[in-house]
Amino acid sequence: METSVANEAPKATITAEDYKKDLDFIEEVTSNVDEVQCRALAEILSQNAHVEYLQRYNLNGRTDRETFKKVVPVITYEDIQPDINRIAYGDKSPILCSQPISELLSSSGTSGGESKLIPTTEGELERRLQLHKLLMSVLSQVAPDFGKGKGMYFMFISPEQKTPGGLVARFLTTSFYNSPHFNYSRLHYPHFNYTSPTAAILPRLLPKHVLPNALWSLPKPTSFPVREAVMEVLKPDPTLADFIEVECSKESWQGIVTRLWPNTKYVDAVVTGSMSQYIPILDYYSNNLPLISTVYASSESHFGINLNPFCKPSEVSYTLIPTICYFEFLPYHGNSGVIDSISMPQSLDEKEQQQLVDLADVKIGQEYELVVTTYSGLYRYRVGDVLRVAGYKNKAPQFNFLCRENVILSIGADFTNEVELQNAMKNAVGNLMSFDAQVTEYTSYVDITTIPSHYVLFWELSVNDSTPVPPSVIEDCCLTIEESLNYFYREGRASNKSIGPLEIRVVEIGTFDKLMDYCISLGSSMNQYKTPRCVKYAPLIELLNSRVVSSYFSPMCPKWVPGYKKWNNTN
Repeated sequence: METSVANEAPKATITAEDYKKDLDFIEEVTSNVDEVQCRALAEILSQNAHVEYLQRYNLNGRTDRETFKKVVPVITYEDIQPDINRIAYGDKSPILCSQPISELLSSSGTSGGESKLIPTTEGELERRLQLHKLLMSVLSQVAPDFGKGKGMYFMFISPEQKTPGGLVARFLTTSFYNSPHFNYSRLHYPHFNYTSPTAAILPRLLPKHVLPNALWSLPKPTSFPVREAVMEVLKPDPTLADFIEVECSKESWQGIVTRLWPNTKYVDAVVTGSMSQYIPILDYYSNNLPLISTVYASSESHFGINLNPFCKPSEVSYTLIPTICYFEFLPYHGNSGVIDSISMPQSLDEKEQQQLVDLADVKIGQEYELVVTTYSGLYRYRVGDVLRVAGYKNKAPQFNFLCRENVILSIGADFTNEVELQNAMKNAVGNLMSFDAQVTEYTSYVDITTIPSHYVLFWELSVNDSTPVPPSVIEDCCLTIEESLNYFYREGRASNKSIGPLEIRVVEIGTFDKLMDYCISLGSSMNQYKTPRCVKYAPLIELLNSRVVSSYFSPMCPKWVPGYKKWNNTN
């Protein structure tokens, strides 16, 4: 989030000519998309021609697109997890990539409840930085006073782990802020001219994905090394301290950003996909400052940038940069509208693989699942993101980010899918058996009106009046569900405190019949209707809330142990 304009001269050494070169580069590669993509694929295959993975498919050094698409299958993480485990245990042979694996990036997308670990290289990190340079050149053309002020960012910096083979395993943000690239970028690029010294960034454990929660829990530099680093750039100012205390003590925090930092130009935050639910809160805190979503990236790779960063949040689209990796697109057939159809990732048969189209061949208005081939050793890998073609920059398609495939609940780094929620429910309803009670229907949503936000489950219960269910039992059900959810949810609850206690709201008998009637009135088919396991449409949430008869919260935090899965169980 870029904040008040500083009086000091910026450190950045990048010039107007550098910006122009980058903008010219964007024009060139977006005007020759297919040609650039073919070159990128050929370079990836040539560079990695002798790696074990490609040898399995008898490419025999061929780098043409037709052969590649004919013999190399489309995969999910589970398909290469054995190879990644070998790398984690210290196998340094060229399994996936010819370049040395420098670290494993932890993806918040989960596999069987565990973090995915994506191999990466030094070259890949440099490509990611190159994309940020392109973004800076775009911002230099459209952002007020870009490069003349400082930015205050709320970062999620998580502890890193070591695999049995000695590789570091950590989140992408943690990797970047611990790397020499960050220190270099702070000296030379205005986009990284942050308010805080590096010592104050690295120890922090804040939910980068959820800015409202971060504002609510503004960090206090209490440890000595952090206080010492901050005092080098910040001198005591009792008048300013009193002002901040008064503003933060007011009952309403409406406009708190502009009240504390009146020269703020914009808020840089993720406002696409599941994060769009936070737009009203961001508007409330920021006094309706422009909200910009700048980069489309993941642990697998950086993908693209928003060439029109000051557009409305609902209109955000990303232009995929065709030099960064090779893109393919699987037509997505999930239903859109009030009720989402959940499609679980699975292996594709030969006919389905033939449906994949290249970057230059996607159709405007159509929805696709992203498939990538990267320089660091992923080949035809299903990322799990669902995109819609929104328009074009020259000949390059621009995409709206819609959602993560099969994710139904998310607050920050947690991603809960329908199967995981269903399994958690099965575990919880066991607490009701001795009371001759059962859950006849349920659905869920994320309540963002609380700080921190929390999961809510609506339950319709069938109960035996002679054996009422004690409130403590339903509270135990809340905790059982939380104990059954993935590592990142439990981390948010127990460690980061970025997720509030799970809530069960018991509704009147017949509520889900009324929910069905309402959905059918909106055009849903009676024959195809099924109760949505997550509701996001405001009138549906209002209907459910209007019929709540009692509410219960998890009485304590779920168990959580820091670190990745036990390495001795990964073979």
